[in-house]
Amino acid sequence: MVIAITGAAGMLGSRLAERLIADGHQVHGVDLRSEPTVSHVGDIRDPELLTRAFTGATAVIHCAAALPSYPADQIRSIIIDGTRTVFEAARRAEVGRVLHISSTAVYGLPKQVPTPEEHPRMPVDTYSAAKAAAEEIAERHRAEGLPVAVLRPKTFLGPGRMGLFAMLFEWAEEGRNFPVLGRGDVRIQMFAVEDLVEAVLTVLTADDDLANDTYNLAAERFGTLREDFQAVLDAAGHGRRVVSLPARPALFTLSLLERSRLSPVYGRLLHKLMADSYVSIDKARQRLGFHPKLSNQDAILRTYEWWRAERHREQPRGEGRTSRDPWRQGLLAATRIFF
Repeated sequence: MVIAITGAAGMLGSRLAERLIADGHQVHGVDLRSEPTVSHVGDIRDPELLTRAFTGATAVIHCAAALPSYPADQIRSIIIDGTRTVFEAARRAEVGRVLHISSTAVYGLPKQVPTPEEHPRMPVDTYSAAKAAAEEIAERHRAEGLPVAVLRPKTFLGPGRMGLFAMLFEWAEEGRNFPVLGRGDVRIQMFAVEDLVEAVLTVLTADDDLANDTYNLAAERFGTLREDFQAVLDAAGHGRRVVSLPARPALFTLSLLERSRLSPVYGRLLHKLMADSYVSIDKARQRLGFHPKLSNQDAILRTYEWWRAERHREQPRGEGRTSRDPWRQGLLAATRIFF
């Protein structure tokens, strides 16, 4: 097959490109960053670039997106305008199928847990609203006859993932305790990037009647936030522990820091850490026969081992920020002296 991938230099896009190439397929990678998996360097909001990249493609996998830490106008432009441009270019290039990588963020802060695909989209911030709007674009093209798979993964991690996890890894390596809000006994589901790649490939090769649908994707085995963080501290070998912070005062302080741009921890993430957050993957299991192999702890420990091996190696930099980049910890970095 010939597969076009947007965001082909990102954590997911690059792994998909490498896997598809290894399996003998041709990949047209699109990204702002010039890396081996990228054959078309440029912006996903450039219709001429995308038409060139998509011409001759069997399918498009739309991975490119903004991060929640981007400015609001960039989030809306990259996610909404970019998705619109991707689908219009796919139409012009007469692509047979589009796989749209969305997010469980579209559910906002759902009251129904585990959350099924039928749960209404209830965005609570700029990022989740943009992801919901992008899904609406995808669904309009599906209604017009283009086979479209909408995939909603939970936060995925694995070798190459940085973001907020870099702070946990750094503090663990330094022999520090690590804080959680409240008791840390909430169940937070994540997803190994290796399993996400397998899920995307499963949908890519599925019949149209199966692929032309919306699926939650997440770990099958997961525990509490405290258990996952403690696994990293145990692996560091310093005998440190996860420590509880009074939930309400900590939430108030972190919210103030976020509004002052002194902390990277955004509002939706703060509230997610205060309640159980997991989705139903029954549909993917039953319709696609997909069963994730790795648990939350498997994924987070694999990421930590990668980080340990790579932390002193200079990482390539390019335009745009990705989940491969560690978050700037802001004022949170100074608080490590208390742990």
